[in-house]
Amino acid sequence: MEKQLPGVYTAKRKDQTVYYRASLTYRNKHISLGSYDCAADAHQAYVLAGSLLNDTSITLSHYQPASLLSFLKWVCLLNYRDNGIYFSTPIYIRPKFFYYYFSLSEFFIFDLEDLFYYSTRRISRRGGHYFVADYGMQINIMSRYGIKNYAVEGRDYRFRNGNNQDMRYENVEIINRYNGVNAVSIDGKIRYQVKIHVKGNITVGTYDSETEAAIAYNKAADLLKKAGVDKAYTPNYMEGISPAAYADLYASIKISAGIRHYRCE
Repeated sequence: MEKQLPGVYTAKRKDQTVYYRASLTYRNKHISLGSYDCAADAHQAYVLAGSLLNDTSITLSHYQPASLLSFLKWVCLLNYRDNGIYFSTPIYIRPKFFYYYFSLSEFFIFDLEDLFYYSTRRISRRGGHYFVADYGMQINIMSRYGIKNYAVEGRDYRFRNGNNQDMRYENVEIINRYNGVNAVSIDGKIRYQVKIHVKGNITVGTYDSETEAAIAYNKAADLLKKAGVDKAYTPNYMEGISPAAYADLYASIKISAGIRHYRCE
């Protein structure tokens, strides 16, 4: 590529039309800034990037939509300036946590222990859900907390400080961790109600512990399959319980008559 104005290089698309790439080197790091149809725009992007990297008075609040550099590139450059490390994802590090930005008002707050994970994976959004590409699969970021894809905020999990952008582990509280299990308050005591879906929800029972409730769901799923229900129920998996203890609970747990006597129509 032929060098033009400072920081600008010409390139050609597959159809042989010319465009211009902007880049700069800072602290021995070569940083690509983007592609432009006009050489002057590419040069101005280069100049702006230099200002962001050298003028500590510039903050994210100075960003304007008309900027020749995207907001996400602003984040990457300002983090490099202030924290000495360049990420290709829009991360800005603070002493005890970091921000992952989508826009100035849209961001997540993560614990520093998640820094390596999100510095190498870009978060995508679809229908209110957030995913990362991980080994060829789309992984819901809530799964890192043990939260299922179908979980509902306020019912299955909640944010202790009320801020659903604060994804630090201490702020994410799991209320219902198992399939079909919901914590309910009965006479001031927390118990665990189990329902399973066939054509509609069928009550399996109410139990004193989450473990009993989770096993009750598994048992109900087994009974429904034996009754001819052709549905792929995802069984609950419980850590820290031996096969013998599981078998004893499975045998002793009572299931509602609606499940025990269910017949396919």
